[in-house]
Amino acid sequence: MKVKWRLSFLLIISILALLTFWNYQNRVYDWDMPGYMGSMYTSEFPDSPDKVRIITYQEIKKEAPADHYTDIIGIKQWDIPRQYFVKNTQSFTEQLPYFQIKVGYILVITLFYKLGLSSPMAVLFTSLISYFFSGVLLFYILKLLFPKKYWLAVVLTVASMLLPPMTYMSRVSTPDMFIFQFMLIFIIGLLKKWSKWAMFVLLFGITFIRPDYITFTLTYIIAVFFFQYLQEKKIDVSFIAQGTVLLIMYLVIIKFYHYPGWKDLFYDTFIDRRPIISTHPIDVSVKDYLSIIYIKIIYFKKVTLSVAIMIGVIFWRSKDVWVRMISVLFLINVYIKFFFFPQSAALRFFFPFIFPLFMMMLYVLSKKYNDLKLEKIA
Repeated sequence: MKVKWRLSFLLIISILALLTFWNYQNRVYDWDMPGYMGSMYTSEFPDSPDKVRIITYQEIKKEAPADHYTDIIGIKQWDIPRQYFVKNTQSFTEQLPYFQIKVGYILVITLFYKLGLSSPMAVLFTSLISYFFSGVLLFYILKLLFPKKYWLAVVLTVASMLLPPMTYMSRVSTPDMFIFQFMLIFIIGLLKKWSKWAMFVLLFGITFIRPDYITFTLTYIIAVFFFQYLQEKKIDVSFIAQGTVLLIMYLVIIKFYHYPGWKDLFYDTFIDRRPIISTHPIDVSVKDYLSIIYIKIIYFKKVTLSVAIMIGVIFWRSKDVWVRMISVLFLINVYIKFFFFPQSAALRFFFPFIFPLFMMMLYVLSKKYNDLKLEKIA
């Protein structure tokens, strides 16, 4: 059996390498790239915002295909904000806090840049290498779930890595693929029953990489806190301390980088992208918010159907309260993310929560083949 698993591992490594190279050939220089590169260069040239803006677009222009670059700088009449970003330093600089708060991600692309990659490739390489390691982690999870079904693990891994959201996340300059691998590590932590402090270190890393994941990390800690209280009838103050640390870190990051706030992000994304933030104060009414939610949730029906099927299978096959709670946790976070950022057309924002729910479904189905037990984190 060990020989078969080793052979299947070598096979999956080879396939992942080919898929990673395929995604590299189809890489996309998108309009998020200037924000992350600008955040990196701002750390290097903190007193030269003009230089940061100029070098950012110069480096992208050197590498990006012509059609990608013209999309980034916005040559169409309605792309006024992008035209401002490339020409106006104040406009460009005021957009950076939206990107700078992803501190862990910025540090990683800076590391690859310092190791010799060009700045655009440092951003893209982070997504590509994360795609490869995500495949390895997924294969390991499937090995845990189906220890006697090595070919099933290979097939499911390859099929998952070929899903459109996966290939897309690997090709663009966003932290979605990078954070996805940490969500897979989170699943491993659940399956391997890591201690609460090992899980906290992971949650700390997730929040440090993407502070907007504070909703996920805090809801997990709150869920575990109440689960343990109901099971053991005692309060574990360590969970309160963990949640407090994560919340403080989140607030410090937001304050340090002068993050505009949720209302500004919502307005700039779904109502009207402001060329210069400081000259255009905004007001998002409840009516504005609800009208956008109504429109967006209509286009969210495929996701709703998919997660409904998965949660239905989980509750049908498993009576384990812990398993059900963790599954509902992922489900809730899909919709927390949606109601805070209802970008229903971009599945990449929700996929890091949808896919772990799929893994939970595979877990309960795997019990048909073995006697795995997912116990609470103690």
